[in-house]
Amino acid sequence: MADVYESVLCVKNEVFVYRIPPRPSNRGYRASEWSLDTPDWTGRLRVVARGKDLFIKLEDKTSGELFAQCPVEAYPSIAVEPVMDSSRYFVIRIKDPSGKSAFIGIGFSDRSDSFDLNVSLQDHFKWLKQEDEASKAAEDLEKGPKLDLGFKEGQTITLNIGSKKGDVSKPKPKRAVGGLLPPPPGPGSVRFPTPPTNQNFPSAPSAVKPAPNAVQTSRSISPANVSNSGTSNVDLLLDLGPSDTSSASPLAPLQSQTQNLPDLWGDFTGASSSSSVPPTNNNTAMDDWVQF
Repeated sequence: MADVYESVLCVKNEVFVYRIPPRPSNRGYRASEWSLDTPDWTGRLRVVARGKDLFIKLEDKTSGELFAQCPVEAYPSIAVEPVMDSSRYFVIRIKDPSGKSAFIGIGFSDRSDSFDLNVSLQDHFKWLKQEDEASKAAEDLEKGPKLDLGFKEGQTITLNIGSKKGDVSKPKPKRAVGGLLPPPPGPGSVRFPTPPTNQNFPSAPSAVKPAPNAVQTSRSISPANVSNSGTSNVDLLLDLGPSDTSSASPLAPLQSQTQNLPDLWGDFTGASSSSSVPPTNNNTAMDDWVQF
């Protein structure tokens, strides 16, 4: 056919060809039984697809002359069979134009070359499977009843464009954007409860009255009692109650203490100091004055 063209799926510039013994059993071929150090032929391998047909061609490196050709009808199949003890060696079935066939062994020096050969064979037959499924789906579609979507004679259709007059859409509340709170409700929408009126609230506490004992204690203190003890143990802060103007001065206990202390200044005591100390006896006070 004139419209069929060839497509090269894989090219490997170095491939080794071996003569292999017949298969000993159904367990498969082993590359360890071949003479791997001395290959029978070395050349180039090409995987060529011609339409739906696939061929593995062994050609000369320099001239490109065809050495052998292996037609592949399916993969994996008897046409291309990997060995059991290595991933770099295969057994292929070659055919001549007269139809005679023979089995030979091929191998690669690099493991990636054998991987590329596997992938090219699998991709081709995967593409054929997809083509068959697509053609079957197209045939089933043509055989099935056709769906008529056209208008029949006298059939009309009515389109209503725009909203109805009576249909007034209510405005939707706006949602908060950017984490903001919605606006507060309008006046009259929220009613607060009225405070209770018929409850007895406790009256205000009355003014604190000073304890009578505290007043009596503060009034019972006299300079004579303080002078006899020598030290004052009375807290002056207790005298918080009202006192009479005629009572003794709060400085009287201190003055009595200073009177009992020895005179540290001697003859240089001023006349003004005598005014702060209440005189107990006029005769003894005159004896303490020093005549200048």
